[in-house]
Amino acid sequence: MDPFVVLVLCLSFLLVLSLWRQRSARGNLPPGPTPLPIIGNYHLIDMKDIGQCLTNFSKTYGPVFTLYFGSQPIVVLHGYEAIKEALIDHGEEFSGRGRIPVFDKVSTGKGIGFSHGNVWKATRVFTVNTLRNLGMGKRTIENKVQEEAQWLMKELKKTNESFRL
Repeated sequence: MDPFVVLVLCLSFLLVLSLWRQRSARGNLPPGPTPLPIIGNYHLIDMKDIGQCLTNFSKTYGPVFTLYFGSQPIVVLHGYEAIKEALIDHGEEFSGRGRIPVFDKVSTGKGIGFSHGNVWKATRVFTVNTLRNLGMGKRTIENKVQEEAQWLMKELKKTNESFRL
């Protein structure tokens, strides 16, 4: 078979596969412009006036729409009402951090720095309780240190001699 035909068939297969994956990945995402394979919607975004560009998209697709940066879908909230509804009225559903695969792999989804959701809440509660049990937030140890320092200064003044630490 001619190498050119094989190349065209492979590229066609990859294009169809990419389009199929984009269609199936959309699932229950809000509407938005149709992305191109590999580049997504980069070609539709005016980087010099991105605010006006997003306003134009909101006029076409509504205050909540999806843009693709490469193959990554990004849901955009445009306008006060959409942002208020998502972050205030439904704050629990929309709170949290995005997933960063590298950090998920390193930390196995645990720890304070990169965890989120219920794991983050449980870890935070455990950490705060442990630190409080060890004396964080309590003035008792600070008062004892100051008392001991004052006693040491009085004892040193009584000797009136030089000394080595």
